[in-house]
Parts: sequence; C-alpha cells; structure tokens
Amino acid sequence: MENLELLVDLHRNTERQGPGGEAETLQAMHLAGLDTDTPLEIADIGCGTGASTLLLARELNARVNAVDLMPEFIAELRGKAAAQGLSDRITARVEAMDALSFDDEAFDVVWSEGAVYNIGFERGAKAWRCFLRPGGILAVSEVTWLTDERPPELQAFWSEAYPEIDTAAGKIRVLERAGYTPIGYFVLSERCWLDHYYRPLRGRFEAFLERHGHSVDARALVQAEQDEIAMYEKYKAYFSYGFYIARKTA
Repeated sequence: MENLELLVDLHRNTERQGPGGEAETLQAMHLAGLDTDTPLEIADIGCGTGASTLLLARELNARVNAVDLMPEFIAELRGKAAAQGLSDRITARVEAMDALSFDDEAFDVVWSEGAVYNIGFERGAKAWRCFLRPGGILAVSEVTWLTDERPPELQAFWSEAYPEIDTAAGKIRVLERAGYTPIGYFVLSERCWLDHYYRPLRGRFEAFLERHGHSVDARALVQAEQDEIAMYEKYKAYFSYGFYIARKTA
C-alpha cells in the first residue's frame, strides 16, 4: 500500500485531520463578522472529513462548497452531511487546492483550517484571492511561531517540515502584500492539539498497526506521528496554529 493510502487510512475516521476545535471555528466566524442571517457562499478548501464545513453550514445561512484531495475524506463528509440533514447546504467534491475549478468572485468567504501548508501560506493566499468577491473574507489557520527565538532542535524540525513557518507578524505581512486587510488573529489553544487531535489519533495507532500487519511502512508512519506529538508536547510554548482573518481589498 502506498504511504499516502496509509496516511488516509489512519486519519479517515477521525473528526479532525489537524489541530482545531468548534469553539475556535466559532471565534473565527465572530472575528470575521459573519452575519448568521445573511445568505453566504463559502468555499472550505482542504476540508478533510468536514469538521469546519459542517459547523459553517449549521451556524450560518450559507451554502458551503467543500473540497479535498482525498476521496475517502469527501465520502466521510457526505455521509456526515446527510446524517445531520445538511446535504442541501453542502457540496463536497474531490479537488486539489492548487487546481480549483471555482469561478472568479464566486464566494463571500474562503475558509481553510490546517490545510494551506500543503501548498504554502503565501501561495494559497494569493491563489485563492480571485475566488473572493470584493470585500470577501479569507479565514485560514496556519502553523505559527509564538516567540522570536526557539530551541535549535525545534527550529531544525520545522525548517525541514515546513520552511514557511513564521511569526504572526510575518504572516500578516504576507496577507497585506497579497491584497488583504487583516482584521483578526488568535492562537489555537493546547486543547486543539491534544484533546481534539493528537490524543484521538494516538488512540488509533494500535488498531491501525494490526490492520496493516505491523508492516514497515505502517510502523514508520506511526513513529513519525509519535515524533510529531512528542515535539509538540516538549515545545508547545514556542509554536501553535494561528487563525488569520483578512478582508480582500478592492
């Protein structure tokens, strides 16, 4: 089995495929000034199995166009939407976030939680701007340094994993250069990492390994996830996800 298929299998039945939380999605909605009565068109890019998609559709008067590269995640989302009576508000399809078929200025809001790193924060901010109507909202969570200096071990880890990691000031400058006016920012709490993501994921490791016969590739994937968890637990004072909300300038 390809490593990507293993990764999908490990994550497909989880509520979240990265750090986040319902309270944090609601906080971002509030900072964005989204009116619960006004009809909205929203794109949720890199939606995974749909934690934010479902909440947006449930809380807002919105039609949500959700996309993810993984067919298995989209299938999970469609099932959840049907079970929650939200199928009429959610359109979910398989698309790459760097090759989207959306029309220009089709959306009031472009949303993306914990996914833009797949193509890079700056590239995503620039590429997705065309899909927003004038004055539209970009809401993106992105791994962010919390301090100006950090331990060499942590710096080396993230320089290898995601060289585009930066402080909030650096990310805000990127948004400004890309044609946005930043209007809100906050840091995801520890529970978004541990309670909502890492601990549920850790609880799946043994069944995942058994399912794949403790293969070399399966064990390597679990070890990589364990190393990432250990890195967060050791150095969580230095980095987190930042949630950035910005408005498209004219």
